[in-house]
Amino acid sequence: MVGKSILMIFLLLLGFVLLVKGADFFVDGASGIAKKLKVSTFIIGVTVVALGTSAPEAAVTIMDATTGSGDLIVGNILGSNIINILLILGVSAVICNLPVEKTTRMIDLPFLILTSVLFVLLGFFNNFSWWEGVILLVLYLAYMAYNIVFAVKQSKLQLEEAHTVCAMEAEAAVQPQAVTGWYANLKLKYEALKDKVWFLIVITVIGLAMVVGGAQLVVDSAEFIAVDLIKIPSEIVGLTVVAFGTSLPELVTSVSAARKGDVGIATGNIIGSNIANILLIGGLGAVCKGSLGLPFSTEGLVSGIVALVAAVIIFVSSFGKKKCIGRAAGIVMLCCLVAYYAFIFLNLYVFKFYV
Repeated sequence: MVGKSILMIFLLLLGFVLLVKGADFFVDGASGIAKKLKVSTFIIGVTVVALGTSAPEAAVTIMDATTGSGDLIVGNILGSNIINILLILGVSAVICNLPVEKTTRMIDLPFLILTSVLFVLLGFFNNFSWWEGVILLVLYLAYMAYNIVFAVKQSKLQLEEAHTVCAMEAEAAVQPQAVTGWYANLKLKYEALKDKVWFLIVITVIGLAMVVGGAQLVVDSAEFIAVDLIKIPSEIVGLTVVAFGTSLPELVTSVSAARKGDVGIATGNIIGSNIANILLIGGLGAVCKGSLGLPFSTEGLVSGIVALVAAVIIFVSSFGKKKCIGRAAGIVMLCCLVAYYAFIFLNLYVFKFYV
């Protein structure tokens, strides 16, 4: 038992290392590809990055839909969406202001709100059937098609000053370095290779694999430590470790992007991931369950409303004077997250408003 405990603690630490370094590689690769394609980092964040960081939710959904009861799917989707906005965007906004482009305010955020409303309404009246899953999948394909067309238009108009950026990077590369040694040389070689498309693709894929794998290590080891070592009730573990664990890729990627100044990836990742969770993952889950449908409990309805309110918060906060999600909005999101989990725990052990 002692040996396994030491192993799990080591795997927990290893998982966090993979998460942090993988997020750095992933953000570097994704932002580099955006510059090469001359599209905004938001477009890359809302498509490529969002799909990649939604991999844990997709894995849980497909496994539970094909081999389980499907009870985890709706809770996983809504719980991840709540954490994505209230925790991840909240933390990112506290780190730095997150500018919101006009197209995001006018199209992406309203679309997120509409899909959140649709998800709650479909689940409120009955369990999700396979044909409702098809509707969700079609809507997601339409949204992705819109982003691809928009990205092509951006590329043609050359909205990003790619040549200026490349010139600045080249000038920085030839400047003498104050730091010497093997690490400095390795970092110089890494920065030089970031100018090559094949290398950007490689570090994007490797970074994504490290993020997803690290998240799985953290979830598995943390669950063992919580349940078997500290003896925390399984209900608490489900509401915290599992929900938080499947959102770890979005968390480390968005925080890393915000820290590096790639705010387009930070906001695009969350908005795109939430839309993907509802339409793509929810649609896949309903289709995989077939005629049985996805169960939608009263608890799911409450969480769905909270997820909808979270989407409205970032929509409203993006219409301020600075047209960005600022530190005040970030603090409000974090406070809302604490209130939501306080309500969940109090209901579970004290009030029992719903079952």
